[in-house]
Amino acid sequence: MIKALLALLAAGKLGKVLLTGGTMLISVFAYALIYGWWYAVGFVLLIFVHEMGHFLAARQRGLDVGAPTFIPFVGAWIELKDLPHDVETEAWIGLAGPLLGSVGALACYYAWRVTDAPLMLALAYAGFFINLFNLIPISPFDGGRITAILSPRVWLLGVPILIGVFFWHPSPILILMAVLAAPQVWKAIKFDPNAPENQAYYSVTPAKRLEYAVYYLALAGFLALISYDVHEMLEQMHARRP
Repeated sequence: MIKALLALLAAGKLGKVLLTGGTMLISVFAYALIYGWWYAVGFVLLIFVHEMGHFLAARQRGLDVGAPTFIPFVGAWIELKDLPHDVETEAWIGLAGPLLGSVGALACYYAWRVTDAPLMLALAYAGFFINLFNLIPISPFDGGRITAILSPRVWLLGVPILIGVFFWHPSPILILMAVLAAPQVWKAIKFDPNAPENQAYYSVTPAKRLEYAVYYLALAGFLALISYDVHEMLEQMHARRP
C-alpha cells in the first residue's frame, strides 16, 4: 500500500486525486448544510459527471488536462494545460460536458421512474437545469465555447439571456459570471473574422458549423423541455403533500 502511494506521489497523481476528492468532500459538506446529505452527494456527483465530459473530450483530442476542482455554490472546472488549437476542438470539449451531464441527469430520472424516490426526481431536475444553464451562448459558459464555432459574435445573443436569467432568479453567481463574461463580450464586439489569427483559429467548413449548430439546438431544446416537465412533476408532488 505504501509503495503504491509513493508511486502515485512520484507520478504527480496523488495530489490531483486529493485535490479533486478533497474539494468534492468540501462541496458535499457545504451543500449538505442546506439540502441534506443524500441530495448533496448526488448533486456533486452530477457536477463531477459533467466535468468528466470535458476531461474525457480534452484527453481524446490529445490535450493535457487537470482533474476537476470544486468550489461550493460555484461549481467546478478542469484546468486545460494545453489550450485547444482550433475552434472545433474547443466546441467539442465544450459540448461534451453538458452532453455527458445530461446522461447523468437522465440516469437519475430513470432511477426515479423505477424507485419512485423523490430524491431522484429532484436530482434529475438539478442536473437538467444546470446543463441547460451552461448552454447560455456566451463564454465562459459551455454554450459560448460551442457557439464560437459559428462566430464569437453569437456571444452577443447571450447577453440578454444572462440578464433575463438574473432578473428571473437573482444570484451572486450570475454577477460573477457576468464579470467573467465581460471581456468575452468585448472580444465579440471587436471580432475581426479577416484577422490572420482569427482565420487560422476559426477556419472550419460550413458543414461542420451546421453540425455543431444542430448538436447545440437539439441539446438545448431537449434540456429546456425536460427541465420544464420535471419541474412540473416536482410541483405536483409538493402539492400532494399533506
